[in-house]
Amino acid sequence: MGGPAGRMMAGGERSMDFKGSSKRLLRQLAPDRALLWAMLAGGVLSVAFSAVGPLVLGRATDLIFAGVVGREMTAGTTKAQAIESLRAKGEDGLADMLSTVGFTPGQGIDFSAVGQVLLVALALYIVAGFLALISSRLSIRVINQTVSRMRADVQAKLERLPLSYFDKAKRGEVLSRVTNDIDNISQTLQQTMGQLVNSLLTIVGVLAMMLWISPLLALVALVTVPLSVLVATKVGKRSQPHFVQQWKSTGKLNAHIEEMYTGHALVKVFGRQDESAQEFAEQNEALYEAGFKAQFNSGIMQPLMFFVSNLNYVLVAVVGGLRVASGALSIGDVQAFIQYSRQFSMPLTQVASMANLVQSGVASAERVFELLDAEEQEPDSPSVEHLERPAGQVSMENVSFRYAPEKPLIENLSLSVEPGQTVAIVGPTGAGKTTLVNLLMRFYEVTAGRISLDGVDVAKMSREDLRSVIGMVLQDTWLFGGTIADNIAYGASHAVTREEIEAAARAAHADRFIRTLPEGYDTVLSDDGADGAGVSAGEKQLITIARAFLSDPVILVLDEATSSVDTRTEVLIQKAMARLAHGRTSFVIAHRLSTIRDADVILVMENGSIVEQGTHDALLAARGAYARLYSAQFAEAVVEVD
Repeated sequence: MGGPAGRMMAGGERSMDFKGSSKRLLRQLAPDRALLWAMLAGGVLSVAFSAVGPLVLGRATDLIFAGVVGREMTAGTTKAQAIESLRAKGEDGLADMLSTVGFTPGQGIDFSAVGQVLLVALALYIVAGFLALISSRLSIRVINQTVSRMRADVQAKLERLPLSYFDKAKRGEVLSRVTNDIDNISQTLQQTMGQLVNSLLTIVGVLAMMLWISPLLALVALVTVPLSVLVATKVGKRSQPHFVQQWKSTGKLNAHIEEMYTGHALVKVFGRQDESAQEFAEQNEALYEAGFKAQFNSGIMQPLMFFVSNLNYVLVAVVGGLRVASGALSIGDVQAFIQYSRQFSMPLTQVASMANLVQSGVASAERVFELLDAEEQEPDSPSVEHLERPAGQVSMENVSFRYAPEKPLIENLSLSVEPGQTVAIVGPTGAGKTTLVNLLMRFYEVTAGRISLDGVDVAKMSREDLRSVIGMVLQDTWLFGGTIADNIAYGASHAVTREEIEAAARAAHADRFIRTLPEGYDTVLSDDGADGAGVSAGEKQLITIARAFLSDPVILVLDEATSSVDTRTEVLIQKAMARLAHGRTSFVIAHRLSTIRDADVILVMENGSIVEQGTHDALLAARGAYARLYSAQFAEAVVEVD
């Protein structure tokens, strides 16, 4: 595919735009900025209360240590006298260390004071936990609302995409982006956003407390930060291309599985199980390789970060011990600082360990953004024209169309169809029969020329208004999961009664077989037919024809609509179509020429041009292209094939 899809990395060799896609993904959160600010406020307060906790606990350690030291000193003396006594004995190091301890000689541990400090610490942690819970709840709400909007955006985008997009894209690949990739984005945000915010806030809060206690120790703790950043950057760049390739391989595998499941009968008929299994194995192996490389490369992040964290712990413990020995810090301060150093390195490790999730989520986001950025069909004209009472007069004036610029298909085609006429379009495969109808319905836009309905250029009508007056029955039936009645009622633009549904079914000669089913009109069909109801391919087609009857269109399009029915049913449908076509303009695309003998006008197309037109009898008498087609079907004539 061209465009954004063509710029995707090939074979995992080139990384995607990680920075740009990350920013765009974060912008998806913007509509919930109020909740985001509330979440951030809750996170800041939670981290603040948690950060004060170790300092308070350090105060409890100091009280206990002071009690232990004071109990060993002679009662009745002062702290200063006790320290001078130690210096007089030559124990200067011990005297320096105890100079920062607030002990009272002869007095043991003040359990009342220790209890009060512990209650304060408990209160701090309870409040911090409650605020973290609120912040987490808000985070979950923001994420789910964001993902819900993304799904809605994708659904709306799919409705705006031209038919040409789906002609080029594999259905399984599109489904993978809509389902797997969006689910992966949701999972990534759920597992990382709240934790990432909390980790970053913790780094800031803990760093502030470390600087408060000892700027020197804080500098020691920061020595390992550049090493952590270097590790995270190197590993991230190494693993990101593999995450991109992992999700590309997932899309390809899903496309293959969807195709093989949809056509499983043909796979078995033609004995292609081994080839299908081989292709599955190859794509599955490619997905395994990409997934293994992505997870392995990102997985080494955490062990490396733990190693850096332990280096930090050793440095802080050594320097902190020296500071206590010199009397510059108390034991409680060092204890608190060691806790802070752990709290400082742990968020760095968490952020680094989330790199694989973030990279995987951003890779999926890029695939979804590619879909959202795909070129859309041209919007309706600003000055939309409406038909008050459409009659069904269709005119094509010098219409030209080509799927590819270098390959013309239809050139300077002109046609005029009066209201109520039945126009049959015949010709060899690839002549442009279905394309002609697709242009009428604006599934594609004409390259040149003009198509009008009742004198109004269809390009100046809204697609919704245009298609609301056209009923279409395709060769491939489409039924959704629901009852037969629901499937028939799908063709109506307003609420319909059961009587109207049954009347449409009778007109399409579907009523008889429907009533033979165990649940009748309430028989539940799956999206590809029937769940044990015994509905044949021809009967499914009758249901879709009944749907077209109920829509009561001004223009009726039948694209090989009777190809799946037997000869007797075909005759019945022909009679029903004659009744339905009365007063309506009908376009019938057919290979079976027996279905279009009674058409008012028969158009014979070859290579995008109308080479003959007229009635059945007149065209047979002309002994031209139509006569050759007719002879090939009914006289078993030898046809020369180029």
